[in-house]
Amino acid sequence: MNIQIFGKKKCFDSKKAERYFKERGIRCQVIDLMDKGMSKGEFNNVKQAVGGYQNMLDDKCKDKDLLALFYYLSEEDKEEKILENQILLKTPIVRNGKQATVGYQPEIWKNWK
Repeated sequence: MNIQIFGKKKCFDSKKAERYFKERGIRCQVIDLMDKGMSKGEFNNVKQAVGGYQNMLDDKCKDKDLLALFYYLSEEDKEEKILENQILLKTPIVRNGKQATVGYQPEIWKNWK
């Protein structure tokens, strides 16, 4: 298993996800979205695995103005805006190759091989 956790330092669920894998002896790479972020390729893989960028958005994002602006953008500009402002993403984003989840979902992770 090659687990990557994209999270935010102050996100409680990101810390829980990291603890979930460490308690089971599964190595994971933790990436701070605010510091490094996802590449376009990683974003596209996760987007495909979770069924679209709409499932990756955090409706409780702290930057309400940015979130409101995002909803008024044209469809072709939305993905670029997400990549520029990854604070819009719900965390943790946990990736295992082509599989991915958004949010804390241990019931799915336990079935990963």
